[in-house]
Amino acid sequence: MSASAHGTPATPSTASTPQSASTVTVIGLGPMGYALAATFLAAGLRTTVWNRTPGKDAGLVERGARTASSVEEAVGASELTVVCVVNYDAVDAVLRRPEVATALKGRTVVNLTADIPDRARDLDAWADAHGIRYLDGAIMTPTPTIGTPDGVFLYSGPEALYREHRPVLDALGGAHTHLGEDIGRAAAYDIALLDIFWTAMSGYAHALAMARAEGIGAGELAPFAMGIGAILPPLFEQMAKDVDDGSYSGDLNPITSAASTIAHVVHASEAHGIEANVMRATEGLVSRVIAQGRGTSGFLAVVDLLKPL
Repeated sequence: MSASAHGTPATPSTASTPQSASTVTVIGLGPMGYALAATFLAAGLRTTVWNRTPGKDAGLVERGARTASSVEEAVGASELTVVCVVNYDAVDAVLRRPEVATALKGRTVVNLTADIPDRARDLDAWADAHGIRYLDGAIMTPTPTIGTPDGVFLYSGPEALYREHRPVLDALGGAHTHLGEDIGRAAAYDIALLDIFWTAMSGYAHALAMARAEGIGAGELAPFAMGIGAILPPLFEQMAKDVDDGSYSGDLNPITSAASTIAHVVHASEAHGIEANVMRATEGLVSRVIAQGRGTSGFLAVVDLLKPL
């Protein structure tokens, strides 16, 4: 993550009540939810947990967590409930029931479940209709970073509500950034950043398949792959400026040069019988930019072809 992704932590609010500053409920005890609960416990917070599948709370109970017998009991135990489950379908199944909505009225939900912005907005509308205070969020780093300085947490929704609960959220360590009042903004960042990650991982998998076909082991390629990764952060920063100002500078590497190297990857892949569908799609975008007479532009001119209809 770049420094801008980490953001500048806001000043913690002193408006929290003693109860809200010392108690928290965690809904969902998958690997990430478990890590959140364990970290809250380690910080000395009175932590209540609930999970749809029984038995995942044993280690937490040994550390002092309280297990609720129902969702409504769990959310009623704290002013703040942190939800972290597989997707918003699971969130809806857990929260959108009359007895849970009643127990949550006047309390706060911070939803750290990953999904799309429109689902966040829909859940916010439901929460507002039931008198539930709501913040949406995203965790941008893997489970081992929870409770360390390397964790990255994004939030969107009412800033005053975010500041109120910062004392509890800060117990998770890492950098916490409020992105704005639009409840879907954290999910939008999440989707965009996951796009980078999974596209990169797909490219790496394809590269390893190509290397293997040429008798190169994954371990042999890895040090050089890391070198490719290291040149990307400054390119991201520079190219972001090009996109924002529409310049798409190709002074150092015009898109015609990119077209040539992309073609090499496609041909080498298919010569080995390896699918090159993703790179073929990229080749198509590049060809369209060149056909527009923009061959001197940089690669990110393809962004103009990806605008919403």
